[in-house]
Amino acid sequence: MAFAPKPGCPMCSIVASANHLSEDSAASPQIIWRDENLTAYRETASPVSSLGHIIIVFKQVVDSENLEDTPSDLPLLASLRDVSQRLLSAAPPHPTPSFRIGFITPPFRDIRIPVTDHLHAHAYILPADRMGWVRSVGFGSLAWYAIDDLMAEIREESSNNRVRSGPTSRPIDSVPSAGARVGTADGTETTKPSIATVDLEHVQ
Repeated sequence: MAFAPKPGCPMCSIVASANHLSEDSAASPQIIWRDENLTAYRETASPVSSLGHIIIVFKQVVDSENLEDTPSDLPLLASLRDVSQRLLSAAPPHPTPSFRIGFITPPFRDIRIPVTDHLHAHAYILPADRMGWVRSVGFGSLAWYAIDDLMAEIREESSNNRVRSGPTSRPIDSVPSAGARVGTADGTETTKPSIATVDLEHVQ
């Protein structure tokens, strides 16, 4: 699926610039990752943490208000989480950094990056020593949707496995692609399409 930018969207501009970067070219903002689905850049203008803050933008333009529990997006969400952790761990400030990765859900927003019509995630290293009380509303419990919570919710909604393996975890919580396809008893598939770009090399 080709990337179709939306006129006037700052996130689309970042994705478009990343698509034309050479490995040794400089960009503003500082783009540190790009693949067929995601573009990540280091937040240097207004980071919430002095230890590291990155923004991960979905190449496909998806309104943040339409973030749904779609089982087919589990691999994409797992990739976003893993990429974020690798990028933040590239120069760790201490041996065991604590990451926070997720989304700010509308109607809340980050006052420094007030974009809600192009889905993007925040990833940063705790503590959030540069957040301030105003921005803490967008990153607080009412607005924040942690990526691990989203993935666990998708797995639970799309799987019959509810057996707990311990006081707080279930087997389904540790299976990256569990519930990737759903359907009815008569064999009709009802899986919602993923927002990921299809890899045609793997389509049979």
